[in-house]
Amino acid sequence: MGTRACRARRRRRSRAFARTPTRGVPSMNPETLWVLALLGGCVVCFVLNRPRMDVVALAALTLLVLGGTLTLAEALSGFSEPGVILIALFFVIGEALARAGVAQRVGDWLVERAGGREARLLALLMAATAGLGSVMSSTAVVAIFVPVALRVAARVGSAPGRLMMPLAFAGLLSGMLTLVGTPPNLVVQAELQRRGHAGFGFFDFTPMGLVLLVLGIGYMLVARRWLVAREAPLSVAEGRRRRLRDLASDYGLLDRTRRFRVPAASPVVGRTLGELELRARHGANVIAIERERGLGPTVVDTSAHQQILPGDVLLADFAAPDGRAQAQRLAEQMGFTELPFRRDYFSRLSREIGLAELLVPPGAAVIGQSILELRMRSQRGINVIGLRRGGRLVDEDPLHAKLKMGDTLLVAGAWKDIRGLAGAARDFVVLTLPAEFDDVAPAASRAPLALAVLAATVALMVSGLVPNVVAALLGCLAMGAVRCIDAESAYRSIHWQSLMLIVGMLPFAVALQKTGGIDWLVGAMLAATGEASPRAALAGLFVLTAVVGLFVSNTATAVLMAPIGLGLADRLGCAPEPFAMMVALAASAAFMTPVSSPVNTLVLGPGRYRFADFVKIGVPFTVIVGVVCVALLPLLFPF
Repeated sequence: MGTRACRARRRRRSRAFARTPTRGVPSMNPETLWVLALLGGCVVCFVLNRPRMDVVALAALTLLVLGGTLTLAEALSGFSEPGVILIALFFVIGEALARAGVAQRVGDWLVERAGGREARLLALLMAATAGLGSVMSSTAVVAIFVPVALRVAARVGSAPGRLMMPLAFAGLLSGMLTLVGTPPNLVVQAELQRRGHAGFGFFDFTPMGLVLLVLGIGYMLVARRWLVAREAPLSVAEGRRRRLRDLASDYGLLDRTRRFRVPAASPVVGRTLGELELRARHGANVIAIERERGLGPTVVDTSAHQQILPGDVLLADFAAPDGRAQAQRLAEQMGFTELPFRRDYFSRLSREIGLAELLVPPGAAVIGQSILELRMRSQRGINVIGLRRGGRLVDEDPLHAKLKMGDTLLVAGAWKDIRGLAGAARDFVVLTLPAEFDDVAPAASRAPLALAVLAATVALMVSGLVPNVVAALLGCLAMGAVRCIDAESAYRSIHWQSLMLIVGMLPFAVALQKTGGIDWLVGAMLAATGEASPRAALAGLFVLTAVVGLFVSNTATAVLMAPIGLGLADRLGCAPEPFAMMVALAASAAFMTPVSSPVNTLVLGPGRYRFADFVKIGVPFTVIVGVVCVALLPLLFPF
């Protein structure tokens, strides 16, 4: 930008702008009036949210064809937009990252790094949320981090309301960090490319986004003092849903369980669980094996073929009446070191060890058989560790008791094996799944592979070796190949309502262009700003986009405002990039109300906020974002 050629180019554009005549607001023809009236009707329906936004967009698309404004090919052009396909593909990649537990691992890291300090926690939470949200759905990231933030807030003694709004703001700011951070960026990119421009690179948003993120963190470190510290109660669902610790307590598991570390000199080292027969010989039902690995301690399966290694920690249940004595004899004979067993053990390892309650239904084939005869561990990977009959615990060892209709069993194992019990409805009915089941990442062991695939996808997009859509498609296929996601989950992850909204609204740009609506809207904006300078036009564009975003989703806002912003750039004789990026950034600046964005709505309840809280905190920050964008965008993308 500081070169002589660049300065000359700016001077030429400045002279061209000075020669641009002031045309004022052009006259409106009937076709323009029809398209603008239909657009206004869409906005009203969006505000009322009746009917659904995607239905409104597709209905408007149909009316444009029936009215003769658009040809069928023009109306259906949105289905072939690369930006629309790219949005769908990154929904899938984001779901794969969520299934791999990437966000949960970041949450665990936050717990360790916070160190009991609220300011550090807030900064780390916002940075982590923004970083993940730059390649995942910000709504999904915030949804994952809400329980993490609540748990950490309780640990450091902070009110949830002082963290929830910073979490939402970080989710919104994450969309400003990369090209794929949020659908509005890709909508603007598609409009640029439709007009014959090169568009933005993957990291072209990053300099501006990083500045705004740093400002956001600094702003929230100060503004959190103005948030009322209301205490967040448990939701109705949380009040009813039993948790892992409740199940373990109901079946007496917390009083029977022991943890043993295996030293290198122990005779069990190098032998398999099947060879040791600890359950038959010593009454020890091994529920889990903790093992140190590169990413920290993890839990490995307890199949008969699992080999015991030095340093392993065995979690064993002693269900017999003399279980305490059995545990002591086992430790002495095998040279084990007994470790403390905390009563929140199952909650701390809830991402790897699961508990569930099963009911024996009438007519089940398992009636009259014992657990040992059913070979639950070898055939289904599940340990039966508790039995209740008639509402009471069975005193005898549950492994030898004959099952009866109506018995309930407590089982432990990997979550994937517990999920598999749903297919065994003829033998058992899954009666209770704890609340932690909802937060479990089904492909947690593949997190490193998911991150590697993401890195390769981003590298392909940055390098330009293949088109962005091809890079994202390769990323989706690779996520499936490494089993981070399956086809069913991939299709479910795509937010079809958002895609249909974009597909239905994109042809409006063509309709406005054909009927002169873009010229009319641009003329109205220039008349309002007085055609003073490109910066004044940028400021006006930010204000209008932010105001529209109060009532319409950020994706719909970008669809509506992108052609206006680019038309404004053409009218002023300026480069389109600063105006296009201004639309994208302003569409994501939905900080002012709790209904401006789904991420704000997500934190409304947990943070115990009122509408006025968002206005009080969000309006000043929106003004700051607007001022910074007007000041810096022309420096990053010259007029």
